[in-house]
Amino acid sequence: MANRAYKFRIYPNDEQKILFAKTFGCVRMVYNHWLDRKIQQYEENKTNVTYTICAKEMAAMKKTEEYGFLKKVDSIALQQSLRHLDTAFQNFFKQPKTGFPRFKSKKRNKNSYSTVCINGNITLSNGYLRLPKIGQVRLKQHRSVPSEYRLKSVTVSQTPSGKYYASILFEYEDQVEEKELQKFLGLDFSMHELYRDSNGKEPAYPRYYRNAEKKLAREQRKLSKMQKGSNNRNKQRLKVAKLHEKV
Repeated sequence: MANRAYKFRIYPNDEQKILFAKTFGCVRMVYNHWLDRKIQQYEENKTNVTYTICAKEMAAMKKTEEYGFLKKVDSIALQQSLRHLDTAFQNFFKQPKTGFPRFKSKKRNKNSYSTVCINGNITLSNGYLRLPKIGQVRLKQHRSVPSEYRLKSVTVSQTPSGKYYASILFEYEDQVEEKELQKFLGLDFSMHELYRDSNGKEPAYPRYYRNAEKKLAREQRKLSKMQKGSNNRNKQRLKVAKLHEKV
């Protein structure tokens, strides 16, 4: 079996935007709460709070009046947040160079959450993506998905410029076709055009990336010179954020 992900832009209505914002916030709160819990326990007795323990504690927390708001968002998204934390914590002890897990900041981190398809609770059909607690969200499907692909999970994200995207992971049976080798082509690294083949040909790439980099640098310089708090600076900030998405 193999996996393949498709990323589509989605267009939530006003009510769905509010639900997404609540989910982003709850996922971030869960991650930070149990990261703090793990740090405290490790400092006290050098032991780890496992995912199972965290999940049980969260289930109990959701029953309290103070944290009852957690029941209003996708429960699987909250569980996935705990799994991501557990993976990050274990990776640090296996490979310290990966860095210790950091607390998630509303300003520093991108708004996102992941959820898993269980018993058909997530569907993609007729230009709509159905998500738990959110309902049917309009989607711009610019490429088709083979009917034999099985939907596994979805990651919803919001960019700094306010756009929403859904990265949908599918599972499919990978069938490798054996092809008879017809001829060889050698490639050599080239500073000018990335490579040169054994026939002496070089690719003529359109320099979209380099041009976008130059434009981004130019707009960032404009932004740095504008007065903080002004409407023009806010417009320029959004312009820079959109350029960042392209680079």
